[in-house]
Amino acid sequence: MSTGPQTLIEAVQYFTSQDNCIKFLAEKRWPDGVAVCPICGRRGAGYLAQQRRWQCSARHPKRQFSIKVGTIFENSPLGLDKWLPAMWLIASNRNGVSSWELHRAIDVTQKTAWFMLHRIRLSMQDESHGGKLGGPGAEVEIDETFIGGSARFMRKSDKVRKMQGKRGGADAGNKTIVLGILDRAGTVRTAVIEDRKKKTMGPIVRENVAEGSQLMTDEWQSGWWEGSDYEHKIINHLESYVDGNCHTNGMENFWTQLKRSVKGTYVSVEPFHLFRYVDEAAFRYNNRKPMSDGDCFNYLVRKIVGKRLTYAELIGKEEGATAEAF
Repeated sequence: MSTGPQTLIEAVQYFTSQDNCIKFLAEKRWPDGVAVCPICGRRGAGYLAQQRRWQCSARHPKRQFSIKVGTIFENSPLGLDKWLPAMWLIASNRNGVSSWELHRAIDVTQKTAWFMLHRIRLSMQDESHGGKLGGPGAEVEIDETFIGGSARFMRKSDKVRKMQGKRGGADAGNKTIVLGILDRAGTVRTAVIEDRKKKTMGPIVRENVAEGSQLMTDEWQSGWWEGSDYEHKIINHLESYVDGNCHTNGMENFWTQLKRSVKGTYVSVEPFHLFRYVDEAAFRYNNRKPMSDGDCFNYLVRKIVGKRLTYAELIGKEEGATAEAF
C-alpha cells in the first residue's frame, strides 16, 4: 500500500492524475482491498476501469458508484485533483486557510472554496472521542473563552453597551462562549455553549471527563464543582497564573491558537458556524506532535467516509445545521 505524497509539491503533482486520486482514496477507504457498496453494504464490488466506477454484485438501484459516494465529496462537480490538494492545505497549515486563499490557489470561486472548507471541517470532527478524558489522578484543565469583536476597535458607545457584564455575565458582552477540556496527556475537546452556568457546563464535563480526575480551573468556576466526583484545584488569576501544578496554561495556549486563526486568517466568523472552526482547531491541536504533514493528511482522508454536508444545511435551510456539544 502506498503512503502517498509527503510534501505539498508532491501532492499537487501526484493528484493531477485522476487514476492516482482514485487509487489513493480507495486504499484509504478500503485498506483490505475489498470495495464495499455504500448503498447496501455488500463487500466485493467490482471495479469498472473504463468508467472509473465500482459495481455492486447485488442488484439494486444505484448499484454503480464512484469513489465520491458516501463521503464529503458526494455530488461535488469538482475533480479530486482540486479536493485533495485543498485537504492537504487545511491539514498542514497551522493557522488555517481562508476561502479567498483557497480560491486563488486551486482556481475555484470564493463561494465554492468556502463550501469546500466547511465540508473538510466536517471530516475533522471527532464523533467517537474514544472514551472519557483523564482518570484517577489525571490532570484535566477546564476553561472557557469568548469569541467576538475586540472592544478596542469599537466606537465608545458600542463599547460601553457591549462590554456590560463582560466578566460575569452570561452573554459576556454579546460574544460567543466556547468551553474547552484539556487532558494534559495531549487531547483537547471543545464545545460552543450558550452560557457558563452549572446546568450547562456540568453535564458536558461529566460526559467527557472520567471520575477521579483532578480538575484545574480558574476562579470563575470556584463554587459549582463542590461535592462532585472530581478533585478540584483552583488558580486565581487575580493573584497568579501558576500555583505548583495548578494552572490552565494548556487551555490558554489552545485559545491563543484558535483566536490567531479566527482573527488572523478567517477574520469574520459567524456564531452559527463557529463550532466548525473550533473543531478544525481541535483537530490540528490533537494531531500536532505525532504526525508529519503527510501523516496528518492521510489521517484526515480516512475520516471523510460516512459524512455529508449539503449547502442548504450549511446555510441553515435544512435540518441538522445546528451545532452539537462535542
